Amino acid sequence: MVKAGFLKGTGMSSFLEQINARAAANKQHIVLPEGGDLRTLNAARALVDGNIAEITVLADPQKAAESGIDLSGINIVNPAQSPSNARYAEVLFELRKAKGLTLEDAQKLVQQELYHGVMMVYLDEADGMVAGAVHSTSNVLRPCLQILKTAPGVALVSAFFVIVVPDCDFGANGTFIFADSGLVQHPTAEELAEIALSSAGSFESLVEATPVVAMLSHSTKGSAKSPSVAKVELATQLARAKAPQLALDGELQLDAAIVPSVGESKAPDSTVAGHANVLVFPDLDSGNIAYKLAQRLARAEAYGPITQGLAKPVNDLSRGASAEDIAGVVAITAVQSQARKNQ
Repeated sequence: MVKAGFLKGTGMSSFLEQINARAAANKQHIVLPEGGDLRTLNAARALVDGNIAEITVLADPQKAAESGIDLSGINIVNPAQSPSNARYAEVLFELRKAKGLTLEDAQKLVQQELYHGVMMVYLDEADGMVAGAVHSTSNVLRPCLQILKTAPGVALVSAFFVIVVPDCDFGANGTFIFADSGLVQHPTAEELAEIALSSAGSFESLVEATPVVAMLSHSTKGSAKSPSVAKVELATQLARAKAPQLALDGELQLDAAIVPSVGESKAPDSTVAGHANVLVFPDLDSGNIAYKLAQRLARAEAYGPITQGLAKPVNDLSRGASAEDIAGVVAITAVQSQARKNQ
């Protein structure tokens, strides 16, 4: 997650201001499992002070108190000694016994902060979770996929960045979603179609604008032939078949996707060309490189990676995340939770 201004700071983008305002208007309960880290505690303090979300931090209460951070208004739960552990273990055992999990193993797992946090979300004792400041992506997502699983009708968990380019007329006033830029390394055509559909929904819920989806390639409408182009062509067909009402087209080069004059020249029959605000990349390499180019060369703000496709919202952090980053992801997670409940 790229630094984006603290809740009390100056220079916060209009996108994050809007996300914070929406989160505050209907507060959600977000669990932060990594309470042994000062960044998590500082983020929790800012979120409670900003009235953005109700926060539970998983930590040893004594060690948290020794941090010197004011913890008033923050719910502190020790996952190793929680009175909920016996109940969580029974539920987890029932969920995973067919996979070979024993009750004894379930009892051990729920004492771990990530499993404990996911059980809170699964049982509606929290609305979402944010972790990853001290855990790898695989460790964060493993209990999510085991317990929460994917949302109804969704076959794939993927990740995206919200990119906000200053002084830009392209996209939605300079705002885009780049997907998948953080998780799925070599998507198949079927997976690419799922990423496109999930990203369109994420754009609509977070940016509150109509998604216009471009399936990106080094080719525009058959200008080149290769297996990678064929994959994007097939993904476009599959996505259209699932969501015929969605403004989605491909394969398109980047300039044809976002620049109206180029779109008109290269793909005159496309209603998407020149107007795209959701950019679906053919693989993780191109998506990740593109978001970093936008961030560094265009001085864009980059919010993510944000996870999509889980049954309930859980988001992963970079292990280099700041307290500001954690607070921003919590606000986005809260808005994702609101959107899920309104479906």
